[in-house]
Amino acid sequence: MSKRVALSGNEAAAHAIRQINPDVIAAFPITPSTPIPMAVSQFIADGKMTTEFVTVESEHSAISACVGASAAGGRVMTATSANGLALMFEILYIASGMRRPIVAPVVARALSGPLNIHGDFSDVYGVRESGWVELFCQDSQEFYDTIIQSVKLAENESVLTPVMPIADGFDISHTVENWYMEDDEAVQKFIGEYHSKYSLLDTEHPVTFGAWAPPDWYYEHRRSQLEGLLNACDAFKAVDKEFGEKFGRSYGVIEKYHSDDADIVVIGMGAVSGTIKDAVDEMRANGISAGFLRVKLFRPFPYKDIIEALKGAKAIGVFDRCITAGAQTAALCTDIRSAMYGKSNIPIVNYTYGLGGRDTTVSHVKTVIEQLKEAAEGKKIDLINYINLRA
Repeated sequence: MSKRVALSGNEAAAHAIRQINPDVIAAFPITPSTPIPMAVSQFIADGKMTTEFVTVESEHSAISACVGASAAGGRVMTATSANGLALMFEILYIASGMRRPIVAPVVARALSGPLNIHGDFSDVYGVRESGWVELFCQDSQEFYDTIIQSVKLAENESVLTPVMPIADGFDISHTVENWYMEDDEAVQKFIGEYHSKYSLLDTEHPVTFGAWAPPDWYYEHRRSQLEGLLNACDAFKAVDKEFGEKFGRSYGVIEKYHSDDADIVVIGMGAVSGTIKDAVDEMRANGISAGFLRVKLFRPFPYKDIIEALKGAKAIGVFDRCITAGAQTAALCTDIRSAMYGKSNIPIVNYTYGLGGRDTTVSHVKTVIEQLKEAAEGKKIDLINYINLRA
């Protein structure tokens, strides 16, 4: 039986981890994700979890310990943010390359410098090609649900790939919301027991992890690894459907909000989604055909679903909470433009927003929709635009 609680996104993540009760957690504190391992360590001290908490001296060591514990056959988790995720960079590729089903909730934050501890997607965009599944969440409820779903997804035999549930720093992590916490036993029943097919501790059946791959084999290993990541798209749809049948909430790889009949479609991810939805509602009330397409699964990119969802649009605006230095457009917009290449000649415009925690309001989004309406009518506008940037 679920219960309604009023807790922050970080607390939602910590309770999901408590209910999963993994074999091992290795973590190092970094704002704004620190409350997650802090709460988990308290749960362990209070006897509410049997998890082994490995205290380490850095995030690089945390993810390294996770890879080792996973190779030993354990169900393993961690959590981090920003510069901590960046410090993990080397080992993220090792985790995915060794097909370790690690789940690592990330509270997305700006990277230094200059020093900033507030939310944007610099960190998670920076590791988007590391072979991890990336799932962006809109609110605390979805962060809680997605962490639970991620365990079942990562451990799927056709996937066996690490998963990163993502929540915006402070906008979700430190904001108290009402959400439903499920029964501990129901969560355990949903994820099931984990039995690793191979383990370094199984001395009767010795295996090798992290072997040397020379040029005549490395290519094949990388191509094989890609299959697990690509399989995550359909696998998540199945996990999400099962979760919905069990708990009454499901999300899909994309969410369509009044977008089926919309001329103007705004695309985004994460916590800004609620703001965009409010703006869409107000614009539709004023007779403007606006809609919103939320991308939940960012890696692997669900381009087929997105192409189908955008087939009626006359102008598209893509919200990116990151500047991709030197590229024509930022990451999400680049992926959308690539997906739509050859499918449509409609304007696709990039909007950078919310860097370092900068506010993005309903009024800002409404201005974007007005601009996109003009673009749909033939007015030329800049490819790159910056929301709420001081002149």
